[in-house]
Formats: sequence, structure tokens, C-alpha cells
Amino acid sequence: MKLNIERAALLKALAHAQSVVERRNTIPILSNVLLEAAPGGLALTATDMDLAVAEQAPAQVAMPGATTVSVHTLYDIVRKLPEGAEVEIATGEGDGGDASQLSLRGGRSRFKLPTLPRDDFPMLGDNADLPHKFSLPAAEMKTLIDRTRFAISTEETRYYLNGIYLHAPKGKDAGLRAVATDGHRLARAETAMPTGAAGMPGVIVPRKTVGELYKLVQESTESVAVALSDTKIRFALDSVVLTSKLIDGTFPDYERVIPANNDKSMEVDCKEFAAAVDRCATIAAEKSRAVKLSLKKNSLTVSASSPENGTASEEIEVDYKGGAMEIGFNAKYLLDIAGQIAGGKARFALADAASPTIIRDADDDAALYVLMPMRV
Repeated sequence: MKLNIERAALLKALAHAQSVVERRNTIPILSNVLLEAAPGGLALTATDMDLAVAEQAPAQVAMPGATTVSVHTLYDIVRKLPEGAEVEIATGEGDGGDASQLSLRGGRSRFKLPTLPRDDFPMLGDNADLPHKFSLPAAEMKTLIDRTRFAISTEETRYYLNGIYLHAPKGKDAGLRAVATDGHRLARAETAMPTGAAGMPGVIVPRKTVGELYKLVQESTESVAVALSDTKIRFALDSVVLTSKLIDGTFPDYERVIPANNDKSMEVDCKEFAAAVDRCATIAAEKSRAVKLSLKKNSLTVSASSPENGTASEEIEVDYKGGAMEIGFNAKYLLDIAGQIAGGKARFALADAASPTIIRDADDDAALYVLMPMRV
């Protein structure tokens, strides 16, 4: 194998590959990236056996071939090469002619890296049997992820909550829906139903896959081609293909925790509210991060107290016509939700101090958040 490639193109592809590969691996080949040089360019593949990323990068290939090399070492080397450098990669026919080594030249730097055979590299399986296919603009996919991923559970025992539930609910006006919950809060976002998505099974996309997909859609202005089955999902955009196993579990019936009879409505300037919560949370006990919201007609007082730090309170004007009530929340959870509200106003639908509260963007019904109260 022998090829020349621009540093920037190689670095971009390696950045995607190295973030999939765990730094500590008991199986040496899983620390490696598969490099395949062909007349069309260089193909890079990395996997952790649950998630795989494959990317094509433009390159001048003098001699086709394939090998595997440590992805983190290669990424660190290329990252430290001077900008604009041309990178020459060779095996077998390179300096010294040793097939068990990869030689790399960039500027005045020379490296020799140990390799492992291409035949030892595991593949995630055949992508042919993914019957449900649809496309979604990268910006819409980014919005779905943005509005839900903060609520993904990190508790490994409830593994079926460790991802985003992507599904197409039945109904005349239903859209493609993403839901995440950790038991304390729930985030639900929806976009118009793409052609081909209506009959798809409900699937749970793992947290790590969501994170890698989010990086890709941030960089792209194209559409994401999605293909899935009951056990696997593939996202293709630009020159990158991300293939992942799905979480094998049943997502809970989230509709049951969305209250239908919250009769008290409060509308508040979202930035003003978030700033007040953030300031008062400085005083809140570090473990609970609890703040209290005290409501009366057109007025909201945000307060917090702790034996170690003292007390804090701030009053802001709101649109509220209901009776006086007090309710406590985790300040971080409130701020996470406020951060997803793009419009100027947040709308709260409340019942009482012990019942879940619904929070929405007053200007956009596509997303809904449910937050469990705390004792304060």
C-alpha cells in the first residue's frame, strides 16, 4: 500500500474514527483503524463491536492495499503535523519493506508504526438487511438530538433508558418522534414524518451512537440517510457511514407520565428565568441542587437555601393567574430544559407541589418536557 493524502482530510476522518474506539481495549485489534487504499481514495473503518464508523477520504493511491494501525497513535501524529502538510503512508513497499510496519512521512517527520493484519479486523455484520429507510435533513436530526439527549439516563442498571427512543407513533398528524428520560425528567421532540419512516419499529439508539451522530450532523448541511431494522441502525451523511447495534429492551410507555390535567399555567421570559435559577442555585446544597419556585398572581420568586451557604431569592414578573403555590425542582434539570427553549418564553403547566410539571417553548409545540418536582 502506498498513498499520499492531505493532512486536513486525513485528520478529519481520523477524528471520527478515534472517538468511536475506546482508549483501553483488552482486544488489541479493536484499538486499530482499518486503512484500505483503492484507486478511489482511502477508506477508514473503526469499531468497538457495538458501533462502527466508516469514512472515505480523497487520496492519491500509488499502490492499493490494506492494513490496521493504532487509531489513537495515528490521530495524535497527524494532529501534530504542520498544517498544509502532505502525508505519505506506505506498507510493505515503504522504507525498509517491512509488511508488519506502516511508515508515515509528513513534512520532515518520519514514523514507523506496528500493524496488525487486515483479516483480523472485525466487521459489525452485513448492512443489507435494513428494510426501513428514510432521509432527514441534518439540521432536523440535530434538533431532535439537541432537544432530547440531555435527558438520557446514565444509570446502567436501567439500560433501556440509556438512549433515545426513535419511533413513528400512529395517528393522522403524527411525526417522527424522539424521546429520552432518566426517570426524573422526560424530553420529547417531534419533526414532520419523513417518507418511508411511517412503518418503522420503535428503536432505542444508544447514548454513544447519539453522541457520535451529533458530531457528524453539526458538521453537515446535507441530509442524513437512515436505514434500520429491529436490531441495527445506519446513518449515512457526506462521506461517513455510522452503523450501530440498537439497545435490546422495551422503552417504557412514556405517554403515561405526561400529565393531562395540569390546570395552572405560567409563562415566563426564558432567559430571565434561567438567569434567576442559576444565581439562586449558587446557594443550593451541592447534592440536591434544589430551588423553590413560589407563585402568586403575575409573580414568581425563585429561592434556595442551605445550612452551609445561606439563602438566596429573586423575584421576576410572570404571566400567572392561578392560586398561590410552591414547588421545588433540581436547578440543573431546569437549566437543561431552559437551554433547549429557542423562543423567548417558556410555558409551564402545573398541578401541585407533588405532581409532574410540563414545560414547553411558548413559540414551538414540537418539543415537550416533563419534570418531576422535589421536596424543598
